[in-house]
Amino acid sequence: MIRRLLYYLAIFLPFSVLAQDDLLTLVKEEPKNDPPRSVYATFKTTKIVNSQTIETVKKRNLDFRVTHRFGNLYNSTSANALNEAAHNAFGLDNATDIRLSFDYGITDKLTIGIGRSKYREMNDASVKWRFLTQRENNTIPVSVCIYGNMGYTSMSTNNLYAGTVRPKTNEAHRIQYASQLLIARKFNSWFSLQIMPTYIHRNFIKQQLNTNNGKEDMNDLFSLGIGGRIKLSKRFAVVADYFYNFSQFQHNNPSGYYNPLGVGIEIETGGHVFHINYTNGAAILESSLLTSTQDSWTKGQIKLGFNISRWFTL
Repeated sequence: MIRRLLYYLAIFLPFSVLAQDDLLTLVKEEPKNDPPRSVYATFKTTKIVNSQTIETVKKRNLDFRVTHRFGNLYNSTSANALNEAAHNAFGLDNATDIRLSFDYGITDKLTIGIGRSKYREMNDASVKWRFLTQRENNTIPVSVCIYGNMGYTSMSTNNLYAGTVRPKTNEAHRIQYASQLLIARKFNSWFSLQIMPTYIHRNFIKQQLNTNNGKEDMNDLFSLGIGGRIKLSKRFAVVADYFYNFSQFQHNNPSGYYNPLGVGIEIETGGHVFHINYTNGAAILESSLLTSTQDSWTKGQIKLGFNISRWFTL
């Protein structure tokens, strides 16, 4: 009897195991087709050096930022360049611009802000909207953001119209605008790149002529910027940006106009990011920077700058 039972088990057990395996294949879950995840931290902060990034302030967070720009390290055009540089501590005794700003996250992708700059006593308001976010597997290859800024100068009327035959006073003359389209891609964990088509409009300008080519200064200015970040270690990166101005008035101007170039280092310090940078631009606000940079790297007219940022959750 026992032999017969073992005989039947030997015959039917393999078929039972196979049948169980077949049933398991029927109920086995198919792999989930999860959508590609968004790419985060293309840049670590909302600024590269002179330029904005596609990064926005998180929802219900406030970013208080102090941006400082010192004077020129050196000026080779001066007869006593070295003595003058040492006299003002290589620019540390002078401040060409200081900006205090507050940026608040309405949503994770929409930021509004206000600021005050020393340069031309500019008070400004801004908005930044990131409407496209890069995703993994190149389903969306880039992040895209629009940025707009309106500045109002509170300088005295005499200073505003200095050097001109004063027209009828108009408050609209004090306003200038900047609009940017920011297109960025994070290629890998250590390299990010961004391009920045930029349009500047100033309601009032002083009549100026480039005597080398006969071109006058214009209310409108178009510029194309490029910026990037190279991560060298977990807490250290190199950042840089450059703007090319499409202004015939600025090109080969005897008064000297130059395209702004900024280079800096980025240090992460336990939840904060500290920037130290060098640039030939005297102003911080975009609409002032691109229209008034008259210092050159080749002449040693380079300014030390830094950013200090503090975030608050509201």
